[in-house]
Amino acid sequence: MIVSLHVALGGAAGALVRSRPLALLLGPPLHVAGDRVPHEDIPDRSFEIGSGLVALGVLAARRGPLDPAVLGGAACAMPDLEHVMPALRLGGEKVFHRGGGRHGVGISAEAQLLVAGAVVGFLLRRRR
Repeated sequence: MIVSLHVALGGAAGALVRSRPLALLLGPPLHVAGDRVPHEDIPDRSFEIGSGLVALGVLAARRGPLDPAVLGGAACAMPDLEHVMPALRLGGEKVFHRGGGRHGVGISAEAQLLVAGAVVGFLLRRRR
């Protein structure tokens, strides 16, 4: 699953539970569950990382950096750091991405971007 969709889904979960600790706890299992869904990845790593950072940044700017939606989005995307930061791996092995995932088939990268944008857009609207 692409990073921005991890941010969006973790953000939605955080907004639903309205609890900072629970949002942080739900993020990693949501990440693993999302990666189990058959999906395409974005071949441009810079774009993928950038789109995830933008999604998280606009959520933090609108809702505040400690909002449960922001923390949930960050916690759900955080496991992808082991792809780009080998120092985070446990004994050199990936913790969250063992077994390779379900890449190359399923939900297109374009559809994931569209859903991520819609969810983040929903989370950006005024809260009551």
